[in-house]
Amino acid sequence: MRCVIARFPFDLVKSDVQQSMKGIKPEPVTGESVTIGRRTFPVKQVGEVITGQDRRDFTAGEVTRALTRLGFTCHTAPAVVHPPVLTPLQTASAQLGAAAHI
Repeated sequence: MRCVIARFPFDLVKSDVQQSMKGIKPEPVTGESVTIGRRTFPVKQVGEVITGQDRRDFTAGEVTRALTRLGFTCHTAPAVVHPPVLTPLQTASAQLGAAAHI
């Protein structure tokens, strides 16, 4: 399938992408990701391998669109859950063994 990534045309085939990613260790996922086989890769890592371009030259969205059109399952960035912020009084109370009231 023909697609454009970072203003360059590429002819991508699902089996070629799978073959390109064989033997490559997935980096930790911190943003958008794609499942290839039984492994989950960051989208930017896959884009770098299949295009040979630097990761700064393309967006995760460009690669995600191309991989989705090829039939791969893409995932959005994991949601970040921030713990509640305690006041200094609540922190001191918790350290002294009292239940913190949030």
